[in-house]
Amino acid sequence: MDETDLEDAIDDDVAIDWASSDGENENVDNYDENMNSQIISNIGNGLCVLVGMKTDDTLEDVQYIVKKILNLKIFDGENGKRWSTSVIDKQYEILCVSQFTLYHVIKGNKLDFHKAMPSAAAESLYIKFLNELRTKYRPEQIKDGKFGEMMEVHIENSGPVTLEIESPPKENIPVVPTKK
Repeated sequence: MDETDLEDAIDDDVAIDWASSDGENENVDNYDENMNSQIISNIGNGLCVLVGMKTDDTLEDVQYIVKKILNLKIFDGENGKRWSTSVIDKQYEILCVSQFTLYHVIKGNKLDFHKAMPSAAAESLYIKFLNELRTKYRPEQIKDGKFGEMMEVHIENSGPVTLEIESPPKENIPVVPTKK
């Protein structure tokens, strides 16, 4: 993933990069997270999912995003058909990286993160996100790093492709003025 892809990825709830090697191609793509020169998590073929939580995200948003991550037809099929199989179909791994900077606003030349969920609440929802992935897929295939820590994330892509997944907007419920 180069800097352009990273900049494109920091716009929504979830940014997904993937790598795959099919059939006899022995090109192994991998992702790993390092902290203090120690590898925290790594995967072979699969998805690297950058996860950001915004202030109004709920468990329903988590469920929606998990369903999309697991079921999107983003890999090539057995017959070489593009965009025809999911991470579940391929039995690939998923590496999740908490990424509050997905919800940034640029003010002049400064970053503002007021749209990002505060850390304690975001960590709680992130854990629910991981648990939902593990419940809906194979728990041993879901890896993650250390929430809120500065890490080096090494991504080797055979694409690269970056997708953004945003949960549906909340319904705007009109505020009814009260009589005084």
